Amino acid sequence: MRGKISIVLVAIVLMSCSKESFRTGRGLDYSYGRDIPHNMIVLGDRLENPYTTENMSKALQSLYPTRADRVDVKATNLYVRFLPADDSEYELLRGLGLNMMDHPLDYDIVVEGDWYHDPSVPDNKVTWQYAVVPHGFDFPDIRYELIDECYIAENDPGTRADGIDWQAVERESYRLTGNEGRLAEPMTRASDKMIPAGRITIEDKDYKGGQPFGVSGVMVSCNSFVKFDQAYTDRDGYYQMEKSFSSDIRYRLIFKNEKGFSIGFNLVLVPASVSTLGKSSPEGVSVTVTEDSEDKLFRRCVVNNAAYDYITRCNPDDMDLAAPPQDIRFWIFNGLESSSAVMLHHGAIVRNEYLEKFLGGFYPLIEYFLPDITIGTKGAADYARIYSSTCHELAHASHFSKVGTDYWNKYILYIIESYIKTGGMTYGDGTGENAGHCEIGEMWAYYLESKMYKERYGGSFPTFGTSHWFYPQIFRFLDERGVSRSDIFSVLDETVISKNDLKSALILSRPEKKETIEQIFSRY
Repeated sequence: MRGKISIVLVAIVLMSCSKESFRTGRGLDYSYGRDIPHNMIVLGDRLENPYTTENMSKALQSLYPTRADRVDVKATNLYVRFLPADDSEYELLRGLGLNMMDHPLDYDIVVEGDWYHDPSVPDNKVTWQYAVVPHGFDFPDIRYELIDECYIAENDPGTRADGIDWQAVERESYRLTGNEGRLAEPMTRASDKMIPAGRITIEDKDYKGGQPFGVSGVMVSCNSFVKFDQAYTDRDGYYQMEKSFSSDIRYRLIFKNEKGFSIGFNLVLVPASVSTLGKSSPEGVSVTVTEDSEDKLFRRCVVNNAAYDYITRCNPDDMDLAAPPQDIRFWIFNGLESSSAVMLHHGAIVRNEYLEKFLGGFYPLIEYFLPDITIGTKGAADYARIYSSTCHELAHASHFSKVGTDYWNKYILYIIESYIKTGGMTYGDGTGENAGHCEIGEMWAYYLESKMYKERYGGSFPTFGTSHWFYPQIFRFLDERGVSRSDIFSVLDETVISKNDLKSALILSRPEKKETIEQIFSRY
């Protein structure tokens, strides 16, 4: 919890507001997306859905009048909308693997944006979620409405042997339904299919000469009406869909990472933020994100990459640390300087009378949203500072994985109580019950943040956190003398709640380093 009593601030803010097989469409593109707005979507008129079974049957009849009667166009999918009552119902739908959108798929979009909220739904409730589900889907006990029965040829195994050019039928249905203007120019060869592929990159001006590198493991989603596809980028930012498309399609980055974390939310109750990339060719879209890009997009990409790198590096061949728990929820707040690892989604901060009194009317709000890590980015417009903060909080999350919720509740409550008693001192003054939990946790997080920063950017070892009453430099000096970060982390269990406990555990773990350990601890 990097310097802050962040849980209160979070509550207040809520009330304010090199794959050569890929056909990339574009190379590095510094201009694409610069003029795309990222506020609420503005809908226009409702459009005729070319993928309904009725419209696809008409298109088939138009192109194959002598054969159409022998081909039964049965629904492969259902276009529906759900109205989850709360976050748990939304999570249930997400757990079923549904690709849900917060806006209808058969409306013209007058103004592009990142999110939409149906005006008929209260602002503090989950808005209608639009989805395309398989025909025969077993609907859970959640309110839903059927909009259309649809036929998507790629979802029908029978199309492989029927001799019908279903791509041509799809294009004909667009024409018959008045959507011809949305069609892309067909490929020059009939055998070619327009399968979206591209690369999402970002710049860090202080890293490797500022050369763009991949936005890693993020989900790229695309659709035209009810025809969807999605793919994760690889480490280098490349993605490739599986379905082909006939029309220009809408692209979005969904910040739900293949490493098991998500970055939310978009002013609605969903666990993963969305950044639109607008409408582009079905061949794919490539984007290079920089500090001059829309700020939410840039910051989400930096946090995404920092978390991807951290989790990847936790493996035994690198940092050899316990990874943070799966399904970590990040929130990014541009109006806050503070960051935290409150781990609410994973059970920390149990109901507590003192905490309830302290938070007042905000407590139910916090209970509802349940973030794990919050990243404050006020005044942090560059990659390095956001990267540093994210690594710090993920170091806490790894520690949480090892010590559990009871340890964490004492840690957080110490920070809250100390903040009040000392008149706003960040971590209190180091006295009082459970001060040792804070001491150990912050020593570890500041040390690992500093080490990862140095490994990425070079230069001297940073001095993050060394001005506080606890001493992360102890870990730095241990590291320099052969006690690795893995050695240090291995002893940070629930029994280590003071500096003396830490020293004893390290000596027990590395007896050959006893003299060195005692010398370093004696300095502080």
